[in-house]
Amino acid sequence: MAVFNAGPPPTTAGGTVTMVEAGTFCLSDQLGDIHGGLTQGFFYRDARVLSRWELRLDGHTPEQLAVLPTEAFRTTFVTRVPPRQGVADATILVTRRRIIGEGMHEKIVIRNLGDEDTALTVTLTADSDFADLFSVKDGRLNTAGCEISVTDGTLRLGDRENTGIGLLITATGAPTIHPGYLTWHVVVPSQGSWQTAIECQPLVGHHAVPINVHDDNEASPSGKIRQWRANATSLTADGPGLNTILQRTESDLGALRMTDTEDGSDYVAAGAPWFMALFGRDSLLTSWMALLLDSDLALGTLRRLAKLQGHKQDPLTEEEPGRIMHEMRYGPKGDQVLGGSVYYGTVDATPLFVMLLAECWRWGIDENAVKELLPAADAALTWIDEYGDADGDGFVEYRRKTDRGLANQGWKDSWDAISFADGQLADPPIALCEVQGYVYAARLGRAELAEAFGDSATATRLRAQAEELRQRFDEAFWMPDAGCYAIALDRKKRQVDAITSNVAHCLWTGIVPDERAAAVIQRLAAPDMNSGFGLRTLSAKMSRYNPMGYHTGSIWPHDTAIAVAGLLRYQHIPGAVELAQQLSAGLVEAVLAFGGRPPELFCGFDRKDLWLPVPYPTSCSPQAWASASPLLIMRSFLGLTPSVPEHSLTVTPRLPARAGQMRLTDLRLGSASVTLVAEGTTVKVDGLPPDWQLEQS
Repeated sequence: MAVFNAGPPPTTAGGTVTMVEAGTFCLSDQLGDIHGGLTQGFFYRDARVLSRWELRLDGHTPEQLAVLPTEAFRTTFVTRVPPRQGVADATILVTRRRIIGEGMHEKIVIRNLGDEDTALTVTLTADSDFADLFSVKDGRLNTAGCEISVTDGTLRLGDRENTGIGLLITATGAPTIHPGYLTWHVVVPSQGSWQTAIECQPLVGHHAVPINVHDDNEASPSGKIRQWRANATSLTADGPGLNTILQRTESDLGALRMTDTEDGSDYVAAGAPWFMALFGRDSLLTSWMALLLDSDLALGTLRRLAKLQGHKQDPLTEEEPGRIMHEMRYGPKGDQVLGGSVYYGTVDATPLFVMLLAECWRWGIDENAVKELLPAADAALTWIDEYGDADGDGFVEYRRKTDRGLANQGWKDSWDAISFADGQLADPPIALCEVQGYVYAARLGRAELAEAFGDSATATRLRAQAEELRQRFDEAFWMPDAGCYAIALDRKKRQVDAITSNVAHCLWTGIVPDERAAAVIQRLAAPDMNSGFGLRTLSAKMSRYNPMGYHTGSIWPHDTAIAVAGLLRYQHIPGAVELAQQLSAGLVEAVLAFGGRPPELFCGFDRKDLWLPVPYPTSCSPQAWASASPLLIMRSFLGLTPSVPEHSLTVTPRLPARAGQMRLTDLRLGSASVTLVAEGTTVKVDGLPPDWQLEQS
């Protein structure tokens, strides 16, 4: 796809501009400045290596004109020098072209549009606190400060705590370099320009990291995104604004990729600014959604998680044999994050791992690669049976091992996320409804793999376990009076009776019997759940409902996308397709209001009360599963279900009229590369091998 401009980068209430490339990100104001004492900064490997970066002209702050992003990792800040008193128009234009990657490169260009030469003093102030990412996020400043020195035309910033982290700053244009700032005394000719290029090179272990931001380098951010686009499916749609969203999705997922240094495979980070690391649940769900774009991302994510799979019991990190990790950190305090750089406190990543492996098999991932990961999948299922179901009641529960772990370990992991309708918090161990759905789908997926590889006994056993779970789930979680499933069972096996979006995940996994689906769909369609811009995390009728709450009434794009996928799985049930169309239409309009980039979440106010979506102040953007959510919605409305091992492809489009024509080019299904053009309920498929079966309806 072509490079695009889809409006300014998403901003918080303070006007923060976010740039991201793999494990590097930058938060600045809309002038490009980074101010000390805030959460802004240039971050590398979970450490803030620049906490202050301010450009001044003759001691004054320039005026903002525009912020022009071209990629998630490349932005141009356009400013001007204010006109002198008594002069109507400004004549000095200043642009800052910034690109980040393994380091930061910034070109400052000053243009003189006036009819006289102009003398200027240009000053760039630099400082760092080398604070750990978590300290910055929590507002805890690093009081140790920074060691600053100047050697051979290089400004060096070093960590006083001797962690080996630092930053080297060099610049063209012969600046005068002082500890903490660079100064240029320049004369910009009439109708002419002056420029300087500044490079910020991180130090890790006291050694300079090779900078990779230049366009002529295949390993540069630009080179990597070109390769990503060359290998990814090309997606277009005629509907208003849809191409903007799809292009933003492609760019952001490309920038959020990280590379395993051992085997070179790519996996996806959870999101910027605070989650630029591998997260079990987030990375797995994102990879599932992104299969439509690139299946290699899913394989790389599975491989990376398999390497980090638990093999011992450690109550501090919550590691257990077979358990899939929750998050990994690299920062200077990374070894102190809940006792280790890898933390395992999640209940759902382990079944999601098995689900994704089976889905990769359906999408044509190499058979040897799948077989290589089967031991990890089996270890995950063993964890489900032996550790996940600690009390042997047939359901997977969670309870943190110490007072330092996450109290809630599903995707809604805030402290108040799991409550009864009257607001009372549930006591652990807690069995979440959607987790039982994930386990159900994981067992069926592993059974499918066992059947494919000639192990019919394992397939039969796992299918029987899945069916038993389905029946027990329905008996234990169904609330007849509410016409819905409980969000969870608490310590006493009581139904936690709040109405939430979690039940939509149960539709997605298929654990809901048809005879219950109509009531569930009707409940999700009610105004207390459907805000008009997407599905609320918690019903507006519940005591803890707060449209500005993180998990207690807000709207998460990935959550709504999973709901749409779940509804379209039950499209034979009355009301399912209609609700899927309503939710997706509302979400699309909300995303367009955010410049085409889905935020991590936004407030759950009713559209009838506030006609524009309200941002959640600390929402991450880009955030991986939010960025990937349009792909899951697109795939679901196409009814796209491949089974590469069986040489079959099912496409049952139910596209809304406003979507117009959708086109997928170079969709990889194993060794096949196909093109799909769909509109309404019709589809044309080209490039399918002659021995494949195409099913349409």
